[in-house]
Amino acid sequence: MASVTAAAGTLGGFIDAIGTSFWDQRIAALAEGVAQGQYSGKALAQRHVVELTLDRLRRGLNRPPGEAERRLLALACETARIFNILPTSGRTRLHAALRASLGGAETLVPLFHVLRTAMLQQARGFEVNFAGLEDGAPFDLLLLRDGAEAEVACDVASAEDGRDVHRGAWVTLMDKVDPDLQTWLAAHPGRYLLKLTLPQGLRSHAAEQDRLAALHARIRDMLAAQRRADHDEAAVLRLDPLMLAAAQADELGLMSSLRREFGHEAHLAVTAAGRGVFVMAARAGRENEVAVAIRRRMAEVAPARLTGTRPGILAMFIEDTDRAEWRHLREHLELEGEARQFLTGPAARCVVAVTCASRLELFGLPAPDGVQEGELRFRNPSHPAAKSPALAPAVLSTL
Repeated sequence: MASVTAAAGTLGGFIDAIGTSFWDQRIAALAEGVAQGQYSGKALAQRHVVELTLDRLRRGLNRPPGEAERRLLALACETARIFNILPTSGRTRLHAALRASLGGAETLVPLFHVLRTAMLQQARGFEVNFAGLEDGAPFDLLLLRDGAEAEVACDVASAEDGRDVHRGAWVTLMDKVDPDLQTWLAAHPGRYLLKLTLPQGLRSHAAEQDRLAALHARIRDMLAAQRRADHDEAAVLRLDPLMLAAAQADELGLMSSLRREFGHEAHLAVTAAGRGVFVMAARAGRENEVAVAIRRRMAEVAPARLTGTRPGILAMFIEDTDRAEWRHLREHLELEGEARQFLTGPAARCVVAVTCASRLELFGLPAPDGVQEGELRFRNPSHPAAKSPALAPAVLSTL
C-alpha cells in the first residue's frame, strides 16, 4: 500500500474526479445534518462515515491513520487511478456514479464495494476488467484467469428490509422523545426502563410518520399520567425500574450490558440527566428476517445483472448492520442457509457463487467481528463451472 503521505495526496485526484465544489457542498450538508438531532445526527454520521473520514484525511490528521482510514485511502486512490485510465465513456460513467453516490441518502459504499471486490480478485490472481464502466455492461466486473471468465455483479442490500422496526424510525422517535425523558428524570430522579413491543412495526417510510407521531404521543402521555403500562394492537409499553446490576454495568458499560440483556435485535437508547437514567428498549412483534430479505434481493438482482453467457458471481454487500447482528447472521448460519436456498432456485441458474460482506470487512476489522478472507463465499455445486480450477479462488466456499 502506498505511504500515507502519497495516499493523502492522491485524494486530490479522487476529489477532482468528483468536482471540488460538489464535494465541499456535500460535506457541508452532511455536517449540518449531523448537528441537527442527537440520535439522528449520530446515525447520519455513522451512515456517511466514509465521506466524512475521507474529508478529515484530506484536511490532515494529528496522528497516524488507523487501519480503516488506510483502507479508505486505498479505495479512494484506486478510484482516482481507474478514472485516469478509463476511456472517455468510462470516465463519464464513473463521474456520474461518484456524484450519484453523494446525493441525498446515498453513500460511497456501493461504489467502494465494486472497487474493493476488484482489488480482492486482483490479489487472488485474476485480471479484472471494469466492464460496467468501460462498456456499460449490466454486471460490474469481468474476471479472467487461465482462460476462464466470470461476470461479477456487485449489489448492496439493506438489513432494514428484513426488520419490522427500522433503525431510521427508531432514531427519529428518540429525537422526539428525548426532551420528554429529560423532563421526566428532572422530576423523577432514578433508574427506569421502558420496554416497547411493536407488533405492527415502525418503519422509516413517509407513510409511517403518523404512526411514529402517535407512538411518541403515547409515551409522552404515559409519562405524564405516571402509568406503568399501556397497550393496544399497535404497541405494548411497560415502564419498570431499571434493575441492571451496577457491578455488571460498571464492568461492561451500560450499553454493552443492555445489549447482552436484550439481544442483538433490540433497539436501545439511554437518556441520562443528573444521576437519573432512562433506558428505552424496543422490539418488533416477530424476529427479524434479514437473511430472508437478502435472499429475495439476490433473486431480483441475478437475472437482471448477469447475462448467463458466463459463470456469474453475485457479490452482496450487507448495509445497515452492526457487529452483533453481523456475527449473529454468520454464526447462526442464517446467511448461509438463505444463500444456499437461493442457489437451488431458477434465479441462480447462471450463478456459480455468492459472496457477502459488510462494512466490517470494508474497514478491515479482524475476526471474529469481520470475516478473515474479506467476504463469505457460497459456491453453487450444481453450476457447470463450480469445479473450475481457474475460478476456484473466487468461488470456493469459505464455510
